[in-house]
Amino acid sequence: MKSKDYLKDISEIKNMMHKSSRFISLSGLSGILAGMYALIGAFIAYTIIKDANAIINPGVGYFAAFDAVGTLFSIAVAVISLSIITGIFLTVKKAKKNNARIWDGSSKRLVINFLIPIVTGGLFCLVLIDQGLFGLIAPATLIFYGLGCINASKYTLGDIRYLGLINVALGLIATQFIGYGLYFWAFGFGIMHIVYGALMYFKYETDGK
Repeated sequence: MKSKDYLKDISEIKNMMHKSSRFISLSGLSGILAGMYALIGAFIAYTIIKDANAIINPGVGYFAAFDAVGTLFSIAVAVISLSIITGIFLTVKKAKKNNARIWDGSSKRLVINFLIPIVTGGLFCLVLIDQGLFGLIAPATLIFYGLGCINASKYTLGDIRYLGLINVALGLIATQFIGYGLYFWAFGFGIMHIVYGALMYFKYETDGK
């Protein structure tokens, strides 16, 4: 009996050490809302592109005649800003409810490892804009965002790794369908975020968990 108790104690200690090394206060609801923001943004962007009569050249991979890049960039910034603000608010709320620390070693590692691919991808997208390769922007954002999720999954809920892998795959596929990047972007950032957020919410945040 004692040996079983010792094994149980060791298992509990390992679980505590595992949790202490990971930031587990991410809110599933914030993922759902971020997905909704992305779908709304994608719909607005689609309307703008359609009204602007954008001409897409699949062979070269850029918009041959399109002057609303600045507007689309502003929409993307708005979606990202709303998602970040919502995520911070709901994560802080969840952490306080669970009496957990917000800014500690695990959350710092999470943010740093997430931002490295994201910042790199952002700079790369600026290069694409400068070169007029607008058709590759959506695939690039999916790929680098996916890499950010994969990189950060080591320091938070491991389930986010699958969201990252899906977005990387979508981004790579989207490179073969230049001109349809907005649809892939809406699916990756919109629908997949809603699905992921819902799964995380019911898995970790219901029944008093």
